[in-house]
Amino acid sequence: MEFIEVVRRRKMVRSYTEEPVDAAVVERALHNATRAPSAGFSQGWGFLLLDTREDVRRFWTATSDEDDLTDPDDWLTGMVRAPVVVVPCSSKAAYLKRYAEQDKGWTDEDEARWPVPFWHMDAAMASLLILQTAVDEGLGACFFGVPPEHVASLKEAFGIPDAFDPVGAITIGHPATGGAAGSPTRRPRKAVDEVVHRGHW
Repeated sequence: MEFIEVVRRRKMVRSYTEEPVDAAVVERALHNATRAPSAGFSQGWGFLLLDTREDVRRFWTATSDEDDLTDPDDWLTGMVRAPVVVVPCSSKAAYLKRYAEQDKGWTDEDEARWPVPFWHMDAAMASLLILQTAVDEGLGACFFGVPPEHVASLKEAFGIPDAFDPVGAITIGHPATGGAAGSPTRRPRKAVDEVVHRGHW
């Protein structure tokens, strides 16, 4: 598929069939994720791969309220069928340590030096490469947030180290019809001229 077509077709898929995903495709998506840029080549990311029914079920148990699992809405009904979940994580410590190394010139690990949390941004760029790989392979994918009140239970359930924090989660699978409708069905995409300011805002 041409790159421009991958960009055009990318959307958040919220409903899946239970058809398995080729493991080689998942590995390709993860490999592509490691090609994302990172500040100072810190590469302060980690990816929790959940590709068995048991592990995927444990993910939803750890990140959902029991009542929601008992009586799921359209969104959860469609999402839990995805056979693969990837949890991209970022490590702030990796960035602070990297920039205290000799070639970067800082002598401390002061977080105040960072105008924005590049550790999260870089993990997000890696996540986009996973989404685009899924589209290129004819699959669907969706990036979504983990509710703050469930982050600790997710980390505990899967042994995510303290130095890493989930930035969200990505479902990957074969798209199904139906499911929860996304925001683009209710509001238009902004035109380029609305968001691009040429030479002056």
